[in-house]
This record gives sequence, structure tokens and C-alpha cells, in this order.
Amino acid sequence: MSGPMEQFVVKPIIPIKISDIDVSFTNSSLFMVLAVICSTLLLSICIRKRSLVPNKSQSIAELLYEFIGGLIDNNIGKDGRKYFSVIFTIFTFVAFGNFLGLMPYSFTFTSHLAAVGALSLLALLFNICVGIKKKKWGYLRVFLPKGIPLGIAPLIIPIEMISLISKPFSLTVRLVANMTVGHIMLKIIASFVVVLGVGGFVPVLFNCAIISFEIFVALLQAFIYTVLSCIYLSDALHDH
Repeated sequence: MSGPMEQFVVKPIIPIKISDIDVSFTNSSLFMVLAVICSTLLLSICIRKRSLVPNKSQSIAELLYEFIGGLIDNNIGKDGRKYFSVIFTIFTFVAFGNFLGLMPYSFTFTSHLAAVGALSLLALLFNICVGIKKKKWGYLRVFLPKGIPLGIAPLIIPIEMISLISKPFSLTVRLVANMTVGHIMLKIIASFVVVLGVGGFVPVLFNCAIISFEIFVALLQAFIYTVLSCIYLSDALHDH
């Protein structure tokens, strides 16, 4: 019986090395690609037969569209609609990454600091670019908000810089911690099923309950990650 942490080991599928740099295609890479493919296929199937009166599959796509649109309106404002595709992509990528990780013999890339950290860093860089594009040099005001006396600028500017840099860290740790803990619990309880044999029906029931809860957590964490991404984008667009 493998240990509960073995499920998080990144393993190369197609070993690739460029000089001393390892750029292998791994199980983490595979499930990232699968998350993109599955989300694209699902949405393509849902809207393949579009009509004025939506059928059940089209309703799924429209509900998801309205859901993300509502998040943007509530957390960014109407001017955030131009960034709908970015926010929509973030939500579906994280959500499908979480859901795929619940499948037997799968890999949860959203439980890895490197994968989620890279996504969070890209989101931060995107926010900075959006802020600079809209405010030009006025974006630097994010480090010294209006109304702050210049005398305490040497104190405020470093604090605001740390606050900006910590945003991708907070996004990453929250998602990774929640996904990791849930999968460890599933693995540990599943080990009791093997040890107890016939009497393992009790751990099976516990695992079923945890899996149901993890499905909820998978959606909730994708929602929280997306909401925070919207809030951080709003900070880049608006003066506070």
C-alpha cells in the first residue's frame, strides 16, 4: 500500500532534457492538458446546437456564462467585462483541475505549489499590465495611495509592495492547502478499507462522504480563487 504522499509525486511521462534543464512532460503536465481538453469539449458539446430557447446542455453553458459574468460585475464592475475570457479561463481551468484530481489513478496538479504558483504569478503580471495600460504612470499610486503624507512614504511604499507581491502567494497557498489535505484524508481512510477487508465497509462509507464533500470543496476553491482574482484585478483598475 503506497503512502498518502505518493499521490503528489511528479513523474516524467516523456523525459526531455535541454542541457541540464529538465523539461519533461510529466503527469502534472498531462492533467493540465486534460483539464483544457475536457473543459473545451464540454463547452463545445453544450453549445453545438444553439437555439433561442436553450436546451438542457445549452443551459449549462449559459448558466456558467452568467455565473462568471455575475462575479465580474460584483467584484470588478461593468468595465471588467472586457476581461471576461481571462476570468472564465481561470475558473474552468482550476475547477476542472480540481475535479479531475478526484478520479481514481489521477493526478491533482492544483495541489502543487509550482503549478498553481505559476498560474497565480501570471494573474499578477496580467493585473499589473492592465493597471499600467489604464493608468500609465498613475499606476504607481498603488504603492502610495492618495491622502498618505509624504513623510511616511518610506514606510508605506515597502508595505504596499509586499502586499502586492503576497497576492499570488495567498492565492496559491489557499488552493494548494485545501486540495492537498482532502486527498491525504481520502488516501488514509482508503488504506483502512484494505486492512480491514470485509469489515472495511465503514471506511468506504466515510470515503464516500469525504468524496461528496471534496466535490463541493473543488467547486468552492475554484470559486474563491476566481473571486480573489477578480478583486485583485479590480484593485489594478480602480483607485481606492
